[in-house]
Amino acid sequence: MSTQAKQQPVPTISGFEPYKEVPGEEYMGKPMRAHFTKVLNKWKQDLMQEVDRTVDHMKDEAANFPDPADRASQEEEFALELRARDRERKLIKKIDKTLQLIEDEEYGWCESCGVEIGVKRLEARPTADMCVDCKTLAEIKEKQVGK
Repeated sequence: MSTQAKQQPVPTISGFEPYKEVPGEEYMGKPMRAHFTKVLNKWKQDLMQEVDRTVDHMKDEAANFPDPADRASQEEEFALELRARDRERKLIKKIDKTLQLIEDEEYGWCESCGVEIGVKRLEARPTADMCVDCKTLAEIKEKQVGK
Protein backbone atom coordinates (compact mmCIF):
# COMPACT_ATOMS: atom_id res chain seq x y z
CA MET A 1 0.00 0.00 0.00
CA SER A 2 1.40 3.41 -0.92
CA THR A 3 2.03 6.18 1.61
CA GLN A 4 -0.56 8.35 -0.13
CA ALA A 5 -3.28 5.72 0.31
CA LYS A 6 -2.53 5.47 4.03
CA GLN A 7 -2.82 9.22 4.56
CA GLN A 8 -6.18 9.71 2.90
CA PRO A 9 -9.15 9.47 5.28
CA VAL A 10 -11.61 6.72 4.55
CA PRO A 11 -15.08 8.14 3.91
CA THR A 12 -17.98 6.54 5.76
CA ILE A 13 -21.70 6.82 5.16
CA SER A 14 -22.58 9.66 2.80
CA GLY A 15 -18.92 10.46 2.16
CA PHE A 16 -18.18 11.99 5.57
CA GLU A 17 -14.70 11.66 6.94
CA PRO A 18 -14.47 9.79 10.26
CA TYR A 19 -14.59 11.96 13.35
CA LYS A 20 -11.16 12.79 14.69
CA GLU A 21 -11.13 12.81 18.46
CA VAL A 22 -9.03 15.43 20.22
CA PRO A 23 -6.99 14.13 23.17
CA GLY A 24 -8.90 14.81 26.38
CA GLU A 25 -12.13 15.51 24.49
CA GLU A 26 -15.36 14.68 26.30
CA TYR A 27 -17.11 11.65 24.81
CA MET A 28 -20.25 12.77 22.98
CA GLY A 29 -19.55 16.42 23.57
CA LYS A 30 -21.08 19.06 21.35
CA PRO A 31 -18.64 18.69 18.38
CA MET A 32 -19.04 14.90 18.32
CA ARG A 33 -22.83 15.12 18.48
CA ALA A 34 -22.80 17.73 15.69
CA HIS A 35 -20.73 15.38 13.51
CA PHE A 36 -23.11 12.46 13.94
CA THR A 37 -26.13 14.73 13.44
CA LYS A 38 -24.69 15.80 10.07
CA VAL A 39 -23.93 12.20 9.10
CA LEU A 40 -27.41 10.97 10.03
CA ASN A 41 -29.21 13.89 8.36
CA LYS A 42 -27.25 13.34 5.13
CA TRP A 43 -27.96 9.62 5.24
CA LYS A 44 -31.66 10.30 5.76
CA GLN A 45 -31.67 12.82 2.91
CA ASP A 46 -30.04 10.27 0.59
CA LEU A 47 -32.66 7.66 1.53
CA MET A 48 -35.51 10.12 0.95
CA GLN A 49 -34.11 10.93 -2.51
CA GLU A 50 -34.12 7.20 -3.29
CA VAL A 51 -37.79 7.04 -2.30
CA ASP A 52 -38.58 9.92 -4.66
CA ARG A 53 -36.60 8.26 -7.45
CA THR A 54 -38.53 5.03 -6.97
CA VAL A 55 -41.89 6.79 -7.12
CA ASP A 56 -40.87 8.63 -10.29
CA HIS A 57 -39.48 5.43 -11.83
CA MET A 58 -42.65 3.48 -11.08
CA LYS A 59 -44.83 6.24 -12.55
CA ASP A 60 -42.70 6.53 -15.68
CA GLU A 61 -42.27 2.80 -16.26
CA ALA A 62 -45.80 1.69 -15.39
CA ALA A 63 -47.29 0.16 -18.48
CA ASN A 64 -50.02 -2.29 -19.20
CA PHE A 65 -48.08 -4.82 -21.24
CA PRO A 66 -50.26 -7.11 -23.34
CA ASP A 67 -47.81 -9.98 -22.83
CA PRO A 68 -48.32 -11.65 -19.42
CA ALA A 69 -44.59 -12.44 -19.12
CA ASP A 70 -43.68 -8.77 -19.62
CA ARG A 71 -46.30 -7.72 -17.06
CA ALA A 72 -45.00 -10.30 -14.58
CA SER A 73 -41.41 -9.11 -15.06
CA GLN A 74 -42.42 -5.52 -14.44
CA GLU A 75 -44.45 -6.45 -11.36
CA GLU A 76 -41.51 -8.42 -9.96
CA GLU A 77 -39.17 -5.48 -10.56
CA PHE A 78 -41.58 -3.13 -8.79
CA ALA A 79 -42.02 -5.59 -5.90
CA LEU A 80 -38.24 -5.75 -5.40
CA GLU A 81 -38.00 -1.96 -5.41
CA LEU A 82 -40.85 -1.65 -2.93
CA ARG A 83 -39.23 -4.17 -0.57
CA ALA A 84 -35.99 -2.19 -0.69
CA ARG A 85 -37.87 1.04 0.01
CA ASP A 86 -39.69 -0.63 2.92
CA ARG A 87 -36.34 -1.55 4.49
CA GLU A 88 -35.18 2.02 3.94
CA ARG A 89 -38.40 3.35 5.50
CA LYS A 90 -37.60 1.34 8.64
CA LEU A 91 -34.05 2.68 8.56
CA ILE A 92 -35.35 6.25 8.30
CA LYS A 93 -37.42 5.62 11.45
CA LYS A 94 -34.29 4.37 13.20
CA ILE A 95 -32.34 7.42 12.02
CA ASP A 96 -35.10 9.69 13.40
CA LYS A 97 -34.95 7.83 16.73
CA THR A 98 -31.15 8.24 16.78
CA LEU A 99 -31.38 11.96 15.98
CA GLN A 100 -33.75 12.33 18.94
CA LEU A 101 -31.22 10.54 21.17
CA ILE A 102 -28.57 13.02 20.05
CA GLU A 103 -30.89 15.92 20.80
CA ASP A 104 -31.62 14.45 24.24
CA GLU A 105 -27.86 13.95 24.78
CA GLU A 106 -28.38 10.21 25.28
CA TYR A 107 -26.62 9.11 22.09
CA GLY A 108 -23.48 7.01 22.14
CA TRP A 109 -24.14 4.86 25.20
CA CYS A 110 -25.27 1.24 25.13
CA GLU A 111 -28.96 0.97 25.91
CA SER A 112 -28.33 -2.40 27.51
CA CYS A 113 -25.33 -1.87 29.82
CA GLY A 114 -24.73 1.87 29.67
CA VAL A 115 -21.08 1.88 28.53
CA GLU A 116 -19.74 4.02 25.68
CA ILE A 117 -20.50 2.46 22.31
CA GLY A 118 -17.39 4.07 20.88
CA VAL A 119 -16.75 6.46 18.02
CA LYS A 120 -15.37 3.80 15.65
CA ARG A 121 -18.47 1.63 16.03
CA LEU A 122 -20.74 4.64 15.58
CA GLU A 123 -18.83 5.65 12.44
CA ALA A 124 -19.44 2.16 11.05
CA ARG A 125 -23.10 2.12 12.14
CA PRO A 126 -24.34 5.55 13.30
CA THR A 127 -27.66 4.07 14.44
CA ALA A 128 -25.99 1.52 16.75
CA ASP A 129 -27.66 1.51 20.15
CA MET A 130 -25.63 -1.27 21.76
CA CYS A 131 -21.93 -1.82 22.42
CA VAL A 132 -20.24 -4.67 20.55
CA ASP A 133 -20.41 -7.04 23.53
CA CYS A 134 -24.13 -6.53 24.20
CA LYS A 135 -24.97 -6.74 20.49
CA THR A 136 -23.02 -9.99 20.20
CA LEU A 137 -24.88 -11.45 23.19
CA ALA A 138 -28.23 -10.30 21.77
CA GLU A 139 -27.45 -11.98 18.44
CA ILE A 140 -26.46 -15.22 20.18
CA LYS A 141 -29.71 -15.19 22.18
CA GLU A 142 -31.67 -14.45 19.01
CA LYS A 143 -30.12 -17.48 17.28
CA GLN A 144 -30.90 -19.72 20.26
CA VAL A 145 -34.51 -18.60 20.44
CA GLY A 146 -34.86 -18.80 16.67
CA LYS A 147 -36.43 -15.42 16.07
